[in-house]
Amino acid sequence: MRTFFFLVFFTAFLSCTAFTVIAEDVHYHGALTMKPATELKLWQGLAPGEKSGVVGEEKAEPGKETMPIIRVQNVTEPTLTVYQPNPEKATETCILIFPGGGYNILAYNHEGTEIAHWLNSIGITAVVVKYRVPRRPEQPKHLAPLQDAQRAIRLVRQNAKTWKINTQKIGVLGFSAGAHLTLMLATNYNEKVYEPVDNTDQLSARPDFAVPIYLAYALGEKNDQKRVDIPLEENIKITKDTPPMFLSICDDDSVGSMGSVQLYRKLRESEIPCELHIFVKGGHGYGIRTDRGPAAGWNRLCEDWLKQIKFL
Repeated sequence: MRTFFFLVFFTAFLSCTAFTVIAEDVHYHGALTMKPATELKLWQGLAPGEKSGVVGEEKAEPGKETMPIIRVQNVTEPTLTVYQPNPEKATETCILIFPGGGYNILAYNHEGTEIAHWLNSIGITAVVVKYRVPRRPEQPKHLAPLQDAQRAIRLVRQNAKTWKINTQKIGVLGFSAGAHLTLMLATNYNEKVYEPVDNTDQLSARPDFAVPIYLAYALGEKNDQKRVDIPLEENIKITKDTPPMFLSICDDDSVGSMGSVQLYRKLRESEIPCELHIFVKGGHGYGIRTDRGPAAGWNRLCEDWLKQIKFL
């Protein structure tokens, strides 16, 4: 079985920030690359509302797929990891990536680090967010992840000069539950979901654009996916200030395509720039692995869209 993902060969502490420099061997579509990255803890001490012992020890386990998917479990100390493009290709655009996994695990490589390497290849700084999973008892499924997402984008804005990022060109991209989190952030960036802990929390949590890919939970946990009259989940708040969006999903997706359709309709009603692609076949959870069919080529369409809206 091919080894697809190796993480953390060395660490180094940098100044008074919570930075760690890591090196990662990644097989990206058959090509082995070695790329330095910067890891930053989102919170000093316990995250908001977190209690010790609620979940087990964090671990990352490979699946049995031909190209194994690394499933990260039991995240209590969320982080962001920054992957920067080669300077000669670099733009000032940055995208935060939220892997999917039903808010229970994180499909960390094929919906995280693989996406980061693609973004680097087109000159975009990529930030993989390891947010808290699984779902916390007696909390909305997205609450702890949304706290982490708001904090993550604020930390990126705080470090924009260091990472050579334009603070007005910071987007978010997610898959499945991560797409739902992307949408929650894009439509709830002004919601106070945690008490400020430092000056970083005075910065805006609004993404400048959002890319929900095979979006889950937009119509709730259970619904008739063939109906077009089911409203969006009440936490999705579309306003005139909602950022532009790119949506892609398959008509045979197990989560259904109607959530993306309804979101597109609401965005258009509010005159928000948006683009929607629905592929006939492809299912769910393909990332950008082209062996899964044409739907996995959504990223090329997204690249064109980013150019059209002047973020690339």
